[in-house]
Amino acid sequence: METTPDRPPLPDHLSADPRSPFHVAEVFQHDVGIRFNGKDRHDVEEYCISEGWVRVPAGKTVDRKGQPLMLKLKGKVEAYYR
Repeated sequence: METTPDRPPLPDHLSADPRSPFHVAEVFQHDVGIRFNGKDRHDVEEYCISEGWVRVPAGKTVDRKGQPLMLKLKGKVEAYYR
């Protein structure tokens, strides 16, 4: 029988970019889901629950350093483990 490891609590502000100060590597060892305005989103790069926003890539557009351009969308944000 396998035991499920304890999951760390999800932070209020989390980023998928390892260069960000809001990146928590222990959280990304598990599958994290984001529900934005009642719909599951699979393209969220960063979120903040208390301020109510998510950052998603703007299509295939990149900046001069090759990083995707991000759009900040405001609404109700819920984070959960899948």
